[in-house]
Amino acid sequence: MSLINVITEHFEIKLGDDLTVRGETKALQDNQQKPILLVSHGFKAFKDWGFFPYITDWFAERGFYTVHFNFSRNGVNVTDFDELAKFADNTYSQDQRDIDAIVEQITEGSLPQSAGADKQCIYLLGHSRGGANSLIYALDHPEIKAVVTWNGSANPNLFDDVFEAEVREKGIAYTENARTKQQMPITAAFFNDLAENRQRFDIIGRFANLAIPALILQGDKDFNRLLYGASKLREAAPQQTHLSIPGGTHTFGAVHPFAGTTPYLEDALAKTYNFLANID
Repeated sequence: MSLINVITEHFEIKLGDDLTVRGETKALQDNQQKPILLVSHGFKAFKDWGFFPYITDWFAERGFYTVHFNFSRNGVNVTDFDELAKFADNTYSQDQRDIDAIVEQITEGSLPQSAGADKQCIYLLGHSRGGANSLIYALDHPEIKAVVTWNGSANPNLFDDVFEAEVREKGIAYTENARTKQQMPITAAFFNDLAENRQRFDIIGRFANLAIPALILQGDKDFNRLLYGASKLREAAPQQTHLSIPGGTHTFGAVHPFAGTTPYLEDALAKTYNFLANID
């Protein structure tokens, strides 16, 4: 397919407290009502990381109205992590408010190109921490039509007890970005949010009660923590769709800057498309 008929438009949603959700919509220019695919990036990622522009183009070419965006506290404004002070206080609760702001603008028809979006058909797709955010949002919002995770986090706590203890003691600790070598700050806000929302963010405990279709897509060469989480989700809700990407790493072999697709990424795309295409 050619991208010639796919139009990309930018948007910004001002949330207050100097927080902004920046994103893009992509859609074919035709008269068809399109299912909505809202794509969430993971930890230490952003809307233009690696495969995200490629996959949103891919789904837009196939008739989806795609939305991808930067979470307001992911630390990215224009370039790689140029707002690390905001990253320091990132929380799942803020991520959920970000997704809610986007969904609200979609349903109000305020986002670019949303006149062609089927507001009764919203799908969520999240990678890594974005998978956790997508599952939490779907669990809280039964109006969502379906949810897909790519190597998603079943346990929202990304850190061990030693790191949390350092944050509690010093007020701040740092995690290195392996790609940029930046020392990325984390404050107690992250852990306080998890503690205050323990039941809400208990993805494994709540997953059996998810009333909408879910696809848990997991590369079998991913990190052990995520493989374990995927196995617990399968135990919790075997009636949902659980698929493996043989040979798939955490990013399905894709890198940033994007150097082209991979067989594992194409497998993930095909399996995701087939899942969504067969939802009633």
